[in-house]
Amino acid sequence: MFLRRCFLVSLCVAVWMSGILTVQAEMAVASPSVILMEASTGQVIFEKNAAQRRSPASVTKVMTLLLTFEALENGKVSLTDEVSTSEYASSMGGSQVFLAPGEVQTLETLIKCIVVASGNDASVAVAEHIAGSESAFVERMNDKAVELGMMDTHFVDCCGLTDSDDHYTCARDVAIMSRELIFHYPQVYEYTKIWMEDITHVTRQGTSNFTLSSTNKLLKQYQYTTGLKTGFTRKAMYCVSATAKKNDVELIAVVMGASDSKTRFQDARNLLNYGFATCRLYTDLHEETQAPLSVKGGVENSVSLTVEEPFRYLDITGLDLSAMEKKSVLPESIPAPVCSGQKVGEIVYSLGGQEMGRVNILAAETVEKAGYGHYLKAVWIKFLLSP
Repeated sequence: MFLRRCFLVSLCVAVWMSGILTVQAEMAVASPSVILMEASTGQVIFEKNAAQRRSPASVTKVMTLLLTFEALENGKVSLTDEVSTSEYASSMGGSQVFLAPGEVQTLETLIKCIVVASGNDASVAVAEHIAGSESAFVERMNDKAVELGMMDTHFVDCCGLTDSDDHYTCARDVAIMSRELIFHYPQVYEYTKIWMEDITHVTRQGTSNFTLSSTNKLLKQYQYTTGLKTGFTRKAMYCVSATAKKNDVELIAVVMGASDSKTRFQDARNLLNYGFATCRLYTDLHEETQAPLSVKGGVENSVSLTVEEPFRYLDITGLDLSAMEKKSVLPESIPAPVCSGQKVGEIVYSLGGQEMGRVNILAAETVEKAGYGHYLKAVWIKFLLSP
């Protein structure tokens, strides 16, 4: 009996260890620096040397695209803007779409050139259009990096062509700026999913077509791919920020410094497969309406309520998220004045008696404090309506 128990224990340990080894084998990434992040929560699922500063090559263009879409949202530029190519922009080497000096393209066309073909010339042309010069645009890139908490990032150019040691970032920071781009500007996917598309060059030499061909081979190799940006220089080696979505889970896999293109994409696939196999996401978009909250001493008797943001919880341990419970915690009333956006309560989420998170309940409007005139008017109306 004792020997049998020892055998069973040994068998269980062997099975358990084989499971661990299988996961480790699946996550055996060859690249020196990687990270896997869930996009909606920003939660890191796996990382390896993710804070190691490295040259990002054309993955730099993620920040260029982020500032471009931010400028579009703010109305500073539009997709139909006609952008003229400067001598400087036209002179960019590396990956390019061969814009000629003085050539005019719409901003939308140049976005495609950046996203699909990784055009350095297009990146500089866009930077100059938005900020007046590449150097001014790069200042904005560095300011945005600080704003996002990208502590291991500094940009020298807007396209990643430079070999300067002062141009660096890390896998974690790439994931941060990639998340910022896709979370706030999901329309970028209209461009990152393009495999091939023709553009037309109109110059003094005449008209010619040029085919943009995606540098992101995951579009053909991995069915859940949605984007985002590749990069390569001899200094940076092979890099990619890869985004993918399966059901309700959206992931960002960043690979930096891979020895070759095949390794870059294989490591990205391994990371994404691991994430989709382990991640389960609970999301509450608060589609139900919150009941109004009573207001004491206000010009109105109640105030409408709204929830500050959706609640998301990411699990990688196998919890039954369908058992998630939520409870609104609110006072019976609130004294006037009440300001729009003021926190008045919370929704608390729990699973198996353990709190998993909470979101704020806010006043959806302003309710002023009632004065003497308001009370006199209320009494007069009541008097007039009394039988």
